Formats: sequence, structure tokens, C-alpha cells
Amino acid sequence: MALEIDLSGRSVLITGGTKGVGRGIAQRFADAGATVIVCARREAENPLPADWHFISADLRDGDAAYGAVDAAFAIAGRLDCVVNNAGGSPPADSAEAPPKFTQRIVELNLLAPYYVAQRAYHHMSNQAGGGSIVNIGSVVANRPSPTTAAYGAAKAGLLQLSTTLAMEWAPTVRVNTITVGLILTEQAALFYGEGEERERIESGIPMGRFAMPSDVGDIAVYLASDLAGYVTGAEIAAHGGGERPPFLGAD
Repeated sequence: MALEIDLSGRSVLITGGTKGVGRGIAQRFADAGATVIVCARREAENPLPADWHFISADLRDGDAAYGAVDAAFAIAGRLDCVVNNAGGSPPADSAEAPPKFTQRIVELNLLAPYYVAQRAYHHMSNQAGGGSIVNIGSVVANRPSPTTAAYGAAKAGLLQLSTTLAMEWAPTVRVNTITVGLILTEQAALFYGEGEERERIESGIPMGRFAMPSDVGDIAVYLASDLAGYVTGAEIAAHGGGERPPFLGAD
């Protein structure tokens, strides 16, 4: 009998799930049979599938985050997995970034996932089978992050938060991190350019290509499944082997 992942009868909440990486993750959960609930501040520019559920919330506000999780639980009568995907940051000079800007970045990338995880725990810990929380991290948590200092610091904090919650909430609720590297989304041109410029960046990835949102989704589906029933406190890298140092390409 082939080994497969079937999440039928289970529900998942994906924050930032209307576009980009989040939408790719949501699609893979849908492919696995889960009830898909996505959350974002605004509705999707491209219509969501008819059987997906949408919740509007600004998760930087703790009360709003709690309300979004409660609403997700009410949709299916249980909440089996949460994927904390919402995040990001525009570039800013570290010496000039206004305090309000920095505050917003930390709220979105660290505090919001914490709020969502807190509320999810209260639902998951009181249902049969517990639950799984997957935090979407970044390679900048483990290396310098020029022009996105607050983002890098927040992602480092998220990684530490994940391991702490995993220890506190085991064995009922599992908490893991997917550390993402360079990835292709609809906004890829803004970050990687196009044509030869993009090809040059891509050639520096050992796996020979950028990650796709579905690659991250596949790992998240695994972490939500019974196959990962003993996996908690883990950091799984989805960066294609990292970025090759420039000197390796020198003549």
C-alpha cells in the first residue's frame, strides 16, 4: 500500500494565505483534502476557490488575532493546523528606519504569530488529536539581513519562540518552523529582477532553481500530518541548499 497524506476531515488556518507563498501553501492543503481557511487584512485580488474560507483581520492586533482563530475554529468545529505565514518587510536603511516602521515589522513577523499560536493552542489542546502549528521562517534568522534588520531580528525571535512553545506545549500541540530561502512568487521581479539577472541569482542556489510556494506547502502538509507525529521543535530548511558563496564562482 502506497504511503500518502490524507487530511480529509481536518482544518487548517493559513495567515497571509490569499497570495504568494501563503496561497501556495493553502493549495497544497486543499490538494490533501483539508478544509482550508485563509486570513489576511484584505480580500484576494485573484478570487479564491469556492470551497475555501476567508477571514479578514489585522493580526498585529492581539484581539483581532484571537478573533480570527476563534472564527476559524467555528468554521469546522475544530482546528488541526495553523500556518503562520503572514509577514515580510520592505527594505529600509537601518540607521534611518522610523520607530513606528520598526514596530510594525516586529508586530507582523513576531508578535502576530505569537498571538495566533496562543489562541490556537487553547482550541487544539482541548480537542482529540491536539494540533500542529507551523511557523514560516526565513534564512535571515541565521545570518545578517542588511536593509531588513528588524525583519531579520523578528524572524530570529520567531525561531526561538517556536522551539520554546514546542517544549511547553508537547505532547498535545506540535510547533515547527520552515526556514525559507529564495522563492518565486508573483512579486519575484521586485526582488530578483528578470532575465539574466534572475538567472545569475538562481545559478547560485545548489538545487539549481528558486523554491516554489508549493515546495513550502508540501513541507507544511507533512508537518500537519500523522507522519510528523513525533516532530516538534524542528527547523526544516527549504532553501535548496542555501546560496553558494561568490568566491566559489571566481576564476
